[in-house]
Amino acid sequence: MVPTTVASGAFSETAQVSLGKDGARSTAGAAGSGDAYFPNAGNGGYDVQHYDLALRYTPPTEPTVLTGRLSGVATITLRAKQDLQSLNFDLRGLDVSSVRVDGKAAAHGKAQGKDNAEWSQKQDNANRYWELTVELRPKLEAGQTTTIVIEYGGITGRPLDTTGALYGWVTTADGAMVVNEPDGAATWYPVNDDPEDKATYRFRITVPAGKTAVANGLPAGAPQTKAGWTTWTWRASDPMSSYLSTASVGDYALSRDVSPDGLPIINAIDDGVTGAPLAETAAALALQPQMITFLEAQFGRYPFESFGAIVDDDSVDYALETQTRPVYSEVADENTVVHELGHQWFGNSVTPADWKDIWLNEGWATYIEWLWAEHQGTASISNQFADTVAYLDANDGWALNIADPGRDSLFANPVYLRGAATLYALRAKIGDDAFFAGARLWLTEYDDSNATTADFEAVMEESSGQQLQTFFDDWLREGDRPAMP
Repeated sequence: MVPTTVASGAFSETAQVSLGKDGARSTAGAAGSGDAYFPNAGNGGYDVQHYDLALRYTPPTEPTVLTGRLSGVATITLRAKQDLQSLNFDLRGLDVSSVRVDGKAAAHGKAQGKDNAEWSQKQDNANRYWELTVELRPKLEAGQTTTIVIEYGGITGRPLDTTGALYGWVTTADGAMVVNEPDGAATWYPVNDDPEDKATYRFRITVPAGKTAVANGLPAGAPQTKAGWTTWTWRASDPMSSYLSTASVGDYALSRDVSPDGLPIINAIDDGVTGAPLAETAAALALQPQMITFLEAQFGRYPFESFGAIVDDDSVDYALETQTRPVYSEVADENTVVHELGHQWFGNSVTPADWKDIWLNEGWATYIEWLWAEHQGTASISNQFADTVAYLDANDGWALNIADPGRDSLFANPVYLRGAATLYALRAKIGDDAFFAGARLWLTEYDDSNATTADFEAVMEESSGQQLQTFFDDWLREGDRPAMP
């Protein structure tokens, strides 16, 4: 997708400081989170408490022309972490038409009066820098909460991440398949696109009558149809990182199930999923209640208010663990469903503080596939470990430092497979009791929060009573084959 506004040249930030009330120093919130892989994604100086997204979407009118039109009103409630004279939101390829700060209109460009906020927008595709900047008048003091309402819109397409994979708001022939990881949320709403800034959400998605819109969480009332348009409302009450949000639109049929302990399970399957893919998908999704029960026995109660699936007949060639409702491309098979369910604990409830620690997501989700296969009697964990070691041996899989794989290797096979093998070896080293106690401690201590590889190592040392730095260096970081358990 080509953004509607492009500014050329590299971005360089110059800190601005002014004196606020009582001489306090007010600064510009950083225009990026500072993550080593995505330094311009996310923003500094504030925490978002809640996103209320009112979206109106027109899907493609011609199936061969994959562009749609999206308009939105984002009502963002946030709390300042420092005295702020300005703050930023990530927004890519969509034009802002108005901004209001606590109910008062902000001016576009140079403010006309000292009491008026002002806003400006800059997009620089070459440097992955997409920012909406709001200059605050009066300035916001640390601890204060404000509500900013942003109206925006534009043409949607099929954006690509740094590896060339589709992500974000991916326009499809019948709607949109929304999969944000790692920094694609900005393709459809103004956002602090930093995994450490978790917030609650409400989605009000208006689409042509006959289309279905599916988001995270639970429905908030029945869909409402008026003048040929239907509004679907969903509420996600659990704190969520922005890369885990979705608002997928399509020709979906909704079905409902429930886990043995009463957890609502809502599935949406595109009517283009037919034949063998539909049969495989239905069989896998029918196992979701059993999978939840099994994983709760290993790791404690499922961490959110609902679960389910969105299965689209379009292809982005991967599935994503969107919180409470993973998105699957063309088919949802059994291994992938349990993998994405495992992420609800490992990745969604406890989320890496930095993208370099993504093995904490993918290693665990892959290891959970192994646990489930052994539980189902289809493959022992030891055999799956042996197969993985053989694959890594044959494909130079030990060379990558999976505790810092680099931006373009976030989703490389060793991140998943060496990650799972590390957990197998850790369990062998410290024993079953310490391993599962450590996993539960990890999930309890960092519930609804973020953590690093160093934090995980510390938790496992606490659980086992062993010093594990040499072990983790051997299995995660060093570029040769580790000593086998």
